[in-house]
Amino acid sequence: MQGTHDSQHPSLTGSSNIRQIQRHPRGLVTHIGLGVAALTAALALTGCNDDITTPADQPFVDNTAYSSKAGDGLAAAQVNEHAAVMHHQWSANGTTVNYTTTMGHLTASDPGGNAEASMSYVAYTAPSADGSPRPVTFVYNGGPGSSSVWLRLGSFAPTRVATPDPLLTGWPNFPIVDNQESLIATTDLVYIDPPGTGLSEAIQPNTNKTFWGTDPDVSVMRDFIRRYLTANNRASSPIYLYGESYGTPRTDMLALSLESAGVHLTGIVLQSSILNYMASTGDTSAGSIPSYAAVAAYFNQVSPSPTNLGAYTQQIQSFVTGQYAQIVQYSTANPQVVIDAATLASWSGQTGLTNAALSGYFQYYYDTEASPGQTVLVPGSTIGRYDGRVILPNSDPRLASDNDPSDILINTPFTNALATQMPGYLGYTAPNATFSLLNDDIIGVWNFSHGGQPQPDTIPDLLAALTLNPQLKVLSENGYHDLATPYFETEKELARLQTVPGLNPNIQLTFYQGGHMIYLDNVARPKMQADLVSYYQNKPLTASLSLAQLSAPWTDEHPANTATTVAAMKATVKAAAR
Repeated sequence: MQGTHDSQHPSLTGSSNIRQIQRHPRGLVTHIGLGVAALTAALALTGCNDDITTPADQPFVDNTAYSSKAGDGLAAAQVNEHAAVMHHQWSANGTTVNYTTTMGHLTASDPGGNAEASMSYVAYTAPSADGSPRPVTFVYNGGPGSSSVWLRLGSFAPTRVATPDPLLTGWPNFPIVDNQESLIATTDLVYIDPPGTGLSEAIQPNTNKTFWGTDPDVSVMRDFIRRYLTANNRASSPIYLYGESYGTPRTDMLALSLESAGVHLTGIVLQSSILNYMASTGDTSAGSIPSYAAVAAYFNQVSPSPTNLGAYTQQIQSFVTGQYAQIVQYSTANPQVVIDAATLASWSGQTGLTNAALSGYFQYYYDTEASPGQTVLVPGSTIGRYDGRVILPNSDPRLASDNDPSDILINTPFTNALATQMPGYLGYTAPNATFSLLNDDIIGVWNFSHGGQPQPDTIPDLLAALTLNPQLKVLSENGYHDLATPYFETEKELARLQTVPGLNPNIQLTFYQGGHMIYLDNVARPKMQADLVSYYQNKPLTASLSLAQLSAPWTDEHPANTATTVAAMKATVKAAAR
């Protein structure tokens, strides 16, 4: 998710009555008393293979006192690549897979051989059914500042937390269940925690904060992946990246970094994307309306009520395109321009949205403390930003510490699940450490600069990766009810690739009911899993859009080979305000 999960940190002791998190160690040598360079060289000679043929479980107690604080870093003597290794079986739809979980650390080292960070991970691996190398998918969340626990516990691992999304029935006691929609029969899965999250920590002379920036984050993630592939002899495997939220611009940049380093990817998955932080406020306000309309329809604020959500949002997209200039004016002008009654009536007729819903949407852009439609779509209630369908009355005391009901839906349940899963299922205990699900200290000090600009526009990075590897597959997954990273904005950013002559990339976009964490929805998750299996198997996806089928990019957007610049952004905002 984007980075507003509260930082609940479970203890990692082995006591059964204390919430904890564990990992499965692989029996690697701990190097003590070595300098950083010597440590790196020694680690390069050891293998941490995922032991998919290891007959016995190997729980591991890791006594290292990992820290997520900005100024901390491990001494070389504290670094180890031990891991916990456990063995399990998954069955669904007549298919049975024996798989291995591996939880521990690997050392990311820069191309010069200097150790950078000891990075925690959880891998799910299985033997090949036909002798050919299985795909391996590297998975991570965003934030910046998030561990990978949200994707690992919520989406396509062999087990998941069963949420009643978008309801809060039974909160916070959501069970961990066998995941019928797991991808373990299709690909191995490696969930990565960036430095300062999970149990990942920088190695001195670096500190965690060394990697709290767009470019150093990409570099250390690249170096972890290189280490994993080498340590586990996976260079011949089809390699995929899967990022959510801030993990999507990370993926664009990481794909380019890996391709440039000679690590060739088969595909990338961009889920709930924010690919251009430099987009103008006007573009963002226009691009958010279809998602807002989908949420309004959920709350019966559209008449007549849509019978097909996809068709209805297409209608809204056409409306937005036709009324773009006025939409920008009403959402960005300073001082605020109030929509007149005649315009409201006309737009209500074109969209089906009530007058109150329409006027409330534009008010949101002048009231940064409110959630979109907080007091309009459902008076007296707050709706979620990550999933607009999740709702709580304004009087609910939980909103005092987190004003997003869709955050509240998962924070405590996922924290509880992680704490109980690690000692048994994963076999990993860290009695002297605290697992950081989301490190709220990171986003406030993150250096977002990239490509000479204060924030990243990663469409040029994606284009460069596609240029280096024209066979690279790209899948964009989008939730209709996601108000944090609206799907139409993603369409408009990817459409910039249409501006490159001769470019015909393998890009597919899919759409589902649900919010930012689309997979929490029990209707969306099976569809996502089916689409992902087809994607891995190079089969066409039903109901997907190709690049050529997207509407043209916003008229003020730069071509794909040109990053959005500060000057252009300021000019766009100024023009939109007139």
